[in-house]
Amino acid sequence: QLQFVESGGGLVQPGGSLRLSCVASGSSFDDYTIGWFRQAPGKAHEGVACISSGDGATYYVDSVKDRFTVDRDNAKNTAYLQMNNLQPDDTAVYYCAAHRTYYCAGTGAALYGWNPDINSWGKGTLVTVSA
Repeated sequence: QLQFVESGGGLVQPGGSLRLSCVASGSSFDDYTIGWFRQAPGKAHEGVACISSGDGATYYVDSVKDRFTVDRDNAKNTAYLQMNNLQPDDTAVYYCAAHRTYYCAGTGAALYGWNPDINSWGKGTLVTVSA
């Protein structure tokens, strides 16, 4: 099972950008779909984007579509989330998760069918969007 260390968060003004990273430890990183999730204060966690193993197909939830980009570097066991035009509603702790079989394609309201094991999450990285 993969374990993740997330980084790259910080305080940014509305309209700003951040690039998050998550480095995985464990074997066969390239066999896993990697998902980015977030949890805002007082709210349930939500998936925001994912990238499949193999062909690298991606999926974005509607609220981040055209603003966020997910990619991965299998040689570095690392996934990234480029976040542009950040808004206060993007304020949250961001986490990575892995899935053996989930396939990411297109866009939609949520990462349907992916219920991450939040007890296995890393510490996450805090993104705060505020003027």
